[in-house]
Amino acid sequence: MPALGYASFTFVGWNALLVPSLVPSIERDFAQPDAGMGVFYFLTALLFVIGSLVGGYVMERVGRGRALPAAVFGMAAGLACEAFAPSWAIFVVGGALAGFGSGAVEVGMNALFLDRFSEDRGRALSRLHLCFSIGALAAPLVIAALVETGVAWRLPFAATSLVVVAIGVGLATSELGVPHAAPAPRVGRPAVGRHVPLPLVLLAVAITSYVAAESGVSSWLVRFLDTAPIGVATLALSLFWAGLALGRLVASRVADRFAPMSVVTACGLAAGAAILAAVVVPWIGVSIALFAVAGVASGPIYPMIVASAGALYPARANAVSGVLTAAAVTGSVAYPPAMGLVSNSLGLGVGMAGAGLFAVVCAGAIVGARLLARANLHANVKVVA
Repeated sequence: MPALGYASFTFVGWNALLVPSLVPSIERDFAQPDAGMGVFYFLTALLFVIGSLVGGYVMERVGRGRALPAAVFGMAAGLACEAFAPSWAIFVVGGALAGFGSGAVEVGMNALFLDRFSEDRGRALSRLHLCFSIGALAAPLVIAALVETGVAWRLPFAATSLVVVAIGVGLATSELGVPHAAPAPRVGRPAVGRHVPLPLVLLAVAITSYVAAESGVSSWLVRFLDTAPIGVATLALSLFWAGLALGRLVASRVADRFAPMSVVTACGLAAGAAILAAVVVPWIGVSIALFAVAGVASGPIYPMIVASAGALYPARANAVSGVLTAAAVTGSVAYPPAMGLVSNSLGLGVGMAGAGLFAVVCAGAIVGARLLARANLHANVKVVA
């Protein structure tokens, strides 16, 4: 099962960078401006959120064994639709379907790893999200090489669809249950019930802000560097994701030696500073290097937030994963499309600076969540005593 989980996350990451890596070709073929691509990002991210919420709900009721393979097949169908879309409207429909499937896949795999690796959540989730980074890192490099050799931009979508179908078949024939019962909630760690506890709300704010920063950079970095050759611009995007992969690789080895919330706070501040510096520096080479540094700092943030929530609410992995995944994609629903609109008026540099500020907001929300969680724990311990 872990191998299929890693494979599915690799191609969720790959899919996330397919369109951003091909923006110039797609805009040219469908005669779309940056604002039109911003609408595409909005709709696909919105369907990702819906897929996250629906996926978490369905998996808690019918089980992962049915829902997770279905989500993977839905993702594959959306990719195939994008590959053969005769018009912009059909392309957007395909992207929305792929986004819905990707959201459900991410929720299911996060929850599955939270349950299966309950004693080693930080390390396990860092490895899982490392695979996302590897897929996102590989996409711009492979696609740039293909485009430079004259391969049609539709081919990567079709090939990816076939691979995702194979992963779905593997999941459909695998045991996706949990080999042991989920641990009971600890004292001071209330289960997620009819309301969302305040520490989880702040974790949701943090993950939303982080994804706004990450997806803003990922979606528009190639366009931001449009004065450079396409090979250099796509290399910058790959370096950003290489940094993310490196950050998650390091976290997968040392994550459990440090408090996850402390790691997220430090990394959020570092990522924000690096992005802001990359926007204002006048040299492209230095800017690219700073985006790579931002990637390294960003790497541990997402899995560490999910691991923190899993430790606070250990009995409701599906629900916690659904809340955080949906909250995360709220950042990508709102911010990358907004950057497209800002680009037409104030310039893309302003939008990129906003991405850096969102990383700083992420760090602030984590500080608040940590303080609230400690206060709640102390209050509950006193009541029990």
